[in-house]
Amino acid sequence: MIHMRQVLAVAIGLHVLCAAAYAQTSDGGFDKLLSPSLAATAKAMHTTIRRDIAEAAEAMAAEDFAFKPTPEVRSFGQLVGHVVNANFFFCSQAKSEASSPSTTNFERVAEKAALIKGLTDALAYCDTVYDSTTDANFSEAVTLPGFPGMNPKTATTRGTVLMFNTTHNNEHYGNIVVYLRLKGKVPPSTARAQAPKRN
Repeated sequence: MIHMRQVLAVAIGLHVLCAAAYAQTSDGGFDKLLSPSLAATAKAMHTTIRRDIAEAAEAMAAEDFAFKPTPEVRSFGQLVGHVVNANFFFCSQAKSEASSPSTTNFERVAEKAALIKGLTDALAYCDTVYDSTTDANFSEAVTLPGFPGMNPKTATTRGTVLMFNTTHNNEHYGNIVVYLRLKGKVPPSTARAQAPKRN
């Protein structure tokens, strides 16, 4: 009964994520990437958003990594750094590793080149975790460590952590799009969707 509830929760979660992916990633082609395989679908969703985030970070000028739309929010560089940290964290937890493979707090890194390298490394690390996720190990139990002010430990599954990582990336890609637009840049997903179609 518990397994069936988990499967149902994952199916509902994927349905919601697909709607969000369609709304935010206009060229994602998610309709061609969905399948009955939860692992394959999670990987396809990761592949779409990782491309958008990587291209968006590259598109922003180095001097604009310090840009903040308002004083209360993260700079563009801090936002990219947050995404780097989160990808290392969530993918290491999905893999049941004791800690993140990176010890750098990328939210404190200011230089574009270092942030791009960190992002490239984090996304490549996550690629290996998504690639090694199968329908057989998608529901494998994992425990996330606690955070200040949160549950001391959270029992979940490998696939759920990876879905949360993709959701988190989509959330922050939405933030990144605003920063790009405020700097007069077209987000990469929009640029691809608006590009002339090849016959």
